[in-house]
Amino acid sequence: MGKRIISQARGKGSLTYRVRKKAFQHRIGYPMHEGEAVIVKIFHSPAHYAPLVKAKIADEIFYNAAFEGAFEGQKINIGNSEIKLGNILSLKEIPSGTNIFNIENNPGDGGKMIRSSGSSATVNKPYDNGKIGIIMPNKKEIMVAGDCRATIGIVAGDGRKQKPFVKAGRKYYKMKARSKLWPRVSAVAVNAIDHPFGSGRGKRVKSKTVKRNAPPGRKVGHLRPRRTGRKKR
Repeated sequence: MGKRIISQARGKGSLTYRVRKKAFQHRIGYPMHEGEAVIVKIFHSPAHYAPLVKAKIADEIFYNAAFEGAFEGQKINIGNSEIKLGNILSLKEIPSGTNIFNIENNPGDGGKMIRSSGSSATVNKPYDNGKIGIIMPNKKEIMVAGDCRATIGIVAGDGRKQKPFVKAGRKYYKMKARSKLWPRVSAVAVNAIDHPFGSGRGKRVKSKTVKRNAPPGRKVGHLRPRRTGRKKR
């Protein structure tokens, strides 16, 4: 009798593959108020790759990714047109060439893009349709509504990848905090009973195409692909 493959076990939602709720107790977002806010605390969150800041404005508490140069007790402005590190402004009020992060995809969603440590995007130029061009870290330009907000600066924690994990145990607990699959074993390296691609001495790859309505144990590989293989130039 066979056993469930990993994709089946993860989909079941057992304790083995369930993320700790405590890790995701802090949610990044922008406040409803405008004015001056104070950074109350800078701390580490297991669910985020960058350190977070806890800020207070009026009677509202909000969390944001920390920026380079942030310190506890620092004052930041929200909705003010002053170009200063940590300030939160609408994209239409930010001049071209400014580094920004935690960019809203739609006005009011609290920020969805550029939140990883050491990352930032650059404001490019406004367009006639009211949208603002933004140069992403991969040098590609996207257009976002001018009413979307962003934080000025660069996300703190640059150089995080330069420090090695050294031990497999540290990597294991780091990935477990986010419910990530690690270590990942190649599908063709396992037994035939554990995966549809398994069995065989050596990596003799089978067909990776699969039907969209395939059962969970068979639904691995390319789901109803339009094409496979490398493109011929």
